[in-house]
Amino acid sequence: MKVTIVGSGYVGLVTGACFSEVGIDVTCVDIDQKKIENLNNGIIPIYEPGLEEMITRNMKKGRLSFTTNIAEALEDSEVLFISVGTPPDEDGSADLKYVLAVARDCGKHMNDYMLVVTKSTVPVGTSKKVKKALQEELDKRNVDIEFDVASNPEFLKEGAAINDFLKPDRIVVGLDSQRAEDLMTSLYNPFTLNGHPVIFMDIVSAEMTKYAANAMLATKISFINDIANLCEIVGADINKVRKGIGSDSRIGPKFIYPGIGYGGSCFPKDVQALIRTASENNYDLQVLKAVEAVNKYQKLVLFNKINTYFKGDLKGKTIGIWGLSFKPQTDDMREAPSLYIIDSLLKAGAHVKAYDPVANNEAKHHFGDTITYYDEQYEVLIDSDCLAILTEWPEFKFPSFKIIKKLLTEPVIFDGRNIYDREQIKRNGFEYFCIGVNTTDDSDSIIIK
Repeated sequence: MKVTIVGSGYVGLVTGACFSEVGIDVTCVDIDQKKIENLNNGIIPIYEPGLEEMITRNMKKGRLSFTTNIAEALEDSEVLFISVGTPPDEDGSADLKYVLAVARDCGKHMNDYMLVVTKSTVPVGTSKKVKKALQEELDKRNVDIEFDVASNPEFLKEGAAINDFLKPDRIVVGLDSQRAEDLMTSLYNPFTLNGHPVIFMDIVSAEMTKYAANAMLATKISFINDIANLCEIVGADINKVRKGIGSDSRIGPKFIYPGIGYGGSCFPKDVQALIRTASENNYDLQVLKAVEAVNKYQKLVLFNKINTYFKGDLKGKTIGIWGLSFKPQTDDMREAPSLYIIDSLLKAGAHVKAYDPVANNEAKHHFGDTITYYDEQYEVLIDSDCLAILTEWPEFKFPSFKIIKKLLTEPVIFDGRNIYDREQIKRNGFEYFCIGVNTTDDSDSIIIK
């Protein structure tokens, strides 16, 4: 089977690499000439554990190729995946211009039956627009070529995308023809052999499933963060509360870790898009509006703690930061809490010194030379007035507290991810502020009520 994937970003590359890994002939298409040249030279535009090795391996075996020529890529292809970006418009709705452009290109160049599958995260009803755009191009050519449209949303976690694709919790496919179902069944057969289920449904339900899933996960995060803020005020420990509620099988332990808000390319965009879809259909998603509001507030909670600790005067203070990406195992900084925290620190007159295992270069696109970047985590701390942890990279979890204390001008840690045991931190002589826990005797001086 030959598959064409249009869009060589995060989703497109992971999808292409994983399909080729199980023996499928894959051609990835992108309009960015430089990106394609880099990929053909083994230069991968994103950081994802295991991806570079998988791409290199399958290119050598001739199962994975990259091109800017969609007409050439479509020759002998049976399935076309649309994996281009759907950035949010100013009103929060998803911009479909890239998705529809691919549909039109397909209509211009296809010469035989084609199953066109939207892999991009798209609003409910997008498949109808894709079908219309494709058919209009066929009509312009005055040709009668059969095609089907399907929805196959991705559920990849950045930092664990390879494993998520090869060993998925579920594969959701929305379609409306038996021919399309047979093709998708054949395509995913290598995965279902290991017991990973394919859930077939109508197209509209598949499109809604993607948004509903991300919105539910975002809701869990905002809920636990809201409860964490209340825990600080009333004197409860959110870490104990989390364990208490997470042991309930109806709730579960995942996505209820308190922190400084969610970021990334999916949750913020998808929550906004779902709210917009509801509004367009005269319905008010009140819960998701609250989720968004809580998350916006949470991204500045750690800054507020730092600002309060220094009595509202951060001018001239030097803040050492560990972690810039929105989560570990990725260099993605889209909507990362670090963007909001660092911007607030700079506006308050503070100097910022930062280290991230992989996201330093990405951070330079956002901050330029307004902050100082380091290639080693302890260098950040030299003459810094405090340490702030914004991303829970594994290498931050067991540091040398003796070195930290020696390098900082004051033994103060602001932990936005609750990765340390507060009693251990206190025994090491630090003042310690985290999320959802009273960490000082005079806790009212640091809690933002």
